[in-house]
Amino acid sequence: MDNLPEKILVVAEDASERFRLRRTLNASGFDLGEASNSVHALMRLRMIDYEAVLLHSPVPKADGIEVCRQVRNFNPRLPVLILSNGDNLDHKVEALETGADDYMTKPVSDRELTARLRSAIRRYRAPFVPTTDRLVVRDIVLDPTLHRVEKSGAEIPLTPLEFRALHLLMEQAGKPITHATLVTALWSPERAQRREHLRVLIGGLRKKLENDTAHPEYLITHPHLGYIFAADRPNTGLQDCR
Repeated sequence: MDNLPEKILVVAEDASERFRLRRTLNASGFDLGEASNSVHALMRLRMIDYEAVLLHSPVPKADGIEVCRQVRNFNPRLPVLILSNGDNLDHKVEALETGADDYMTKPVSDRELTARLRSAIRRYRAPFVPTTDRLVVRDIVLDPTLHRVEKSGAEIPLTPLEFRALHLLMEQAGKPITHATLVTALWSPERAQRREHLRVLIGGLRKKLENDTAHPEYLITHPHLGYIFAADRPNTGLQDCR
């Protein structure tokens, strides 16, 4: 996947700022999308698996903080980097507390900007490395050494691919894992956009693990993002979204 262009969403209200960033980032080989506000940004994030958001947040306006908050709520793992016009400590602290991964104050050289973006994306792309520890989440037990899964003490036979998918999800129980991350970890980067394979796989796991596949309690769909292995018995908040 490292050979694929890094997909970045630039969010900036000012058209001239979007043009400047587009010219800089396109020249550095990034695959760029643009949005002028939070509504457009969330719309594009639902359609495309971006790997980072670069948010131009002029000081003292607080709009950028709210955009950061909404993006972070949409996808807790997606890197959000803020580029600010001025050095305002209160704005910087608020941005970082809201969930920004990085905060840069202009002027920033093109080399530094691209380096910070690529560093954030490398962390985001880093595959999960399953541990060999026995995992116990609620009444599901996964033993990597014995390659065995149990539900309430009864063994659940899984295919090797189903086992790997469940292992990844249980290791991050309670946290959403994106479609692209799961597909890349289970298959290959070239198939990162082919979500139908993942849907079939999760459907098979649900048939084996869930009491009612129409109302899953373990493998929960996070709208527009991916899947969560529920650490606690869920309410009806996410599970109806397929």
